[in-house]
Amino acid sequence: MFIPKYFELKDQNYILQIIKENPFATLVSLSSRENSEPIATQIPLLVDENLKVLNGHIAYANEQWKNIEGQSVLCIFAGAQSYISSSWYEEMPTVPTWNYLSVHVYGKWERVTDQDEIIQSLKDLISTYEEANSVYNFDQLEPEYIDKMIKAIIPFRIKIERIEAKAKLSQNHSKERREKVIRHLEQSDSENDQTIGTWMRKFINR
Repeated sequence: MFIPKYFELKDQNYILQIIKENPFATLVSLSSRENSEPIATQIPLLVDENLKVLNGHIAYANEQWKNIEGQSVLCIFAGAQSYISSSWYEEMPTVPTWNYLSVHVYGKWERVTDQDEIIQSLKDLISTYEEANSVYNFDQLEPEYIDKMIKAIIPFRIKIERIEAKAKLSQNHSKERREKVIRHLEQSDSENDQTIGTWMRKFINR
């Protein structure tokens, strides 16, 4: 990913936050070792607290998994994004831009076949995103039904080898300009705008 120096994000806590808040990632691999055509699937992924492993699963019917074993793959976590109008700077000449958060994770794809590990991975995914007051209980499912569902997926892990993270938050502009942008974003009804405004506030003195 192209990352100018002032947009580079190295803080692991911020990187972890972006991944956890935007878990619906794009998994990119090559369609085969002989064919360099990329193939992609959008799926939820769970990351460990140490940024070492991603866990997830794709549908058995999805052919992406058939040639992916051992490949170095890319997982794209797209965070909040917002259009930044040049009119907010209240000065000319200026041009509009786009502020956004993005994390690219590279690593080796491995299929998970251990039944206990698969079930735990599914439980982790459910417990992470199911509401606290939900009446859904995975443990109440019949074993035969669970086995049937597991046969319909390909569980996997990705051992993380490299992370590139970008927080484009107008750091190349003066603090005065950024304050003006933040005010507009904070007044917006858009959740994306408000999130970018919050992140810009975090980085206002950088």
